[in-house]
Amino acid sequence: MSSTVIEQAVEREEPAAPQKNYLNADHTIKSWLLTGDHKRIAVLYLISVTFFFFLGGIAAAFIRAELTSPMGTLLNSETYNKMFSAHGIIMIFFFLIAAIPAVLGNFLIPLMIGARDLAFPRLNLASWYVFMLGGLLFIIALILGGVDAGWTFYTPLSSLYSQTQITLALVGLFLAGFSSIMTGVNFIATIHKMRAPGMTWFRMPLYVWSHYATSIIAILGTPVVAITLLLVALERGLRIGIFSPELGGDPVLFQHMFWFYSHPAVYIMLLPGMGVISEIMSCFSRRPVFGYKFVAFSSMAIAGLGFLVWGHHMYVSSQSVFQGIIFSLISFLVAVPSAIKVFNWSLTMWKGSVVFSTPMIYALGFLGLFTIGGLTGLYLSAIGTDIHLTGTYFIVAHFHYVMVGGTVMAFLGGLHFWWPKMFGRMYSEFWGRISAIVVFVGFNFTFFPQFILGYLGMPRRYHYYYIAPEWQVYNVLSTAGSTVLGIGFLMPVFYLLKSLKSGPIAGPNPWGATGLEWEAAASPPVTLNFDGIPKVVGPVYNYDAIEDSESFRREQMEKVTK
Repeated sequence: MSSTVIEQAVEREEPAAPQKNYLNADHTIKSWLLTGDHKRIAVLYLISVTFFFFLGGIAAAFIRAELTSPMGTLLNSETYNKMFSAHGIIMIFFFLIAAIPAVLGNFLIPLMIGARDLAFPRLNLASWYVFMLGGLLFIIALILGGVDAGWTFYTPLSSLYSQTQITLALVGLFLAGFSSIMTGVNFIATIHKMRAPGMTWFRMPLYVWSHYATSIIAILGTPVVAITLLLVALERGLRIGIFSPELGGDPVLFQHMFWFYSHPAVYIMLLPGMGVISEIMSCFSRRPVFGYKFVAFSSMAIAGLGFLVWGHHMYVSSQSVFQGIIFSLISFLVAVPSAIKVFNWSLTMWKGSVVFSTPMIYALGFLGLFTIGGLTGLYLSAIGTDIHLTGTYFIVAHFHYVMVGGTVMAFLGGLHFWWPKMFGRMYSEFWGRISAIVVFVGFNFTFFPQFILGYLGMPRRYHYYYIAPEWQVYNVLSTAGSTVLGIGFLMPVFYLLKSLKSGPIAGPNPWGATGLEWEAAASPPVTLNFDGIPKVVGPVYNYDAIEDSESFRREQMEKVTK
């Protein structure tokens, strides 16, 4: 297969003597734990978030097993509360927020803009240690009795009444938040100051644009939730009246402060995934991203509007109806830049030479699931329908279609796309495509029935529903789907790990993609990323200049169909 199909944009100095790559430069544990190499730190994050993902998945398995019976025969009420709290907290704070920025962002941003490393390598390593310390404290909280306040930590339950390990968990999340801030500062400084010669703002890959927007949200929003959680811990420990009415506080104040961060946090999780999809769509359609500037600025628009819609979580929380109308309007407006991305990705594929490789199947899955998640979000933006649906399984289904259907599908697609670059080995395309399809099918069987449950009125966080036994069939279908989904998530663990030992050598550019990480860096990259200083002299996604794009498509199709 050809790996020299790009005519883009890169001139290099004469290569230096052969160097070891970042993986084999030093094999000692100390060299990994004290590394300043952004690529090694990305691998450390990959191991960490994978562990947290499966830990959160175990809690989800208990939840789904419990809900197969209307009487809740497996867990008692207190244990069930701890299970859904652990699932939500781990998946959001220790997987979704960190997965794409900390793993793929850490690895790729310097490579994509032609930098030797991130601007602050020691801060980058410190962010991983702070992240792991926060995760360790939360695991200790689970061992010592767990948390029963949900991932939202609503007061006064979390600050006054709960007898579980709330304070220890809050300290862990406080530290995880600072890890996110460190990463955001590093990304912004790197993108501003360390771009290669010729890498102008509008020659940057859309993946970099998405991380730039995400970093702005993280820096501006994370301190708000950090101080909010700290105030809950202070109220809990010192009985200072801030949020609890019994102490003279206001619980609605907590909701305003919490959702001011937590709705933008949705885009911290989602925007990097959108950047991944832009790269995959362009590569496997063999076309430039349609409307590049519109897609780039839509990321910035989402980042800005995301700070103005927190009130749509609070239509039934004593909020003024006039406030609700304004928040409803802005919530509809934030759908516009998201729709721009979806339409532009669709037009990128239009008349393109589409190759259905594993990353592309994940990207198409993202497109379908995110669209459903976004459209159902409009029901929750409208005050009239939200009043009926709030606090039900409709919310659970919508959130998972956006977060799992969006962020997790994008993470898996990006991991498969850049795996050859990260580790220099190809995985089994057959098993990759099978796993992507299994994840897509299992996801829909898991969460689509929950839209129906929510419309019928089943409250979320309940494990007894004997008052409405007709809900059981949807819960059983959802649990069966979660089993299929779990299998789909486990499959990549086996064939990706196998590829590290026996996968075919990937070569520098197995997909025939554009971009500095493919055209100017080895697979896996050397410690300093490039043999010389790359210089960008042409537009990004310059697939139109590739003469043998159609022959490449045929070669890929032959490979995929074997």
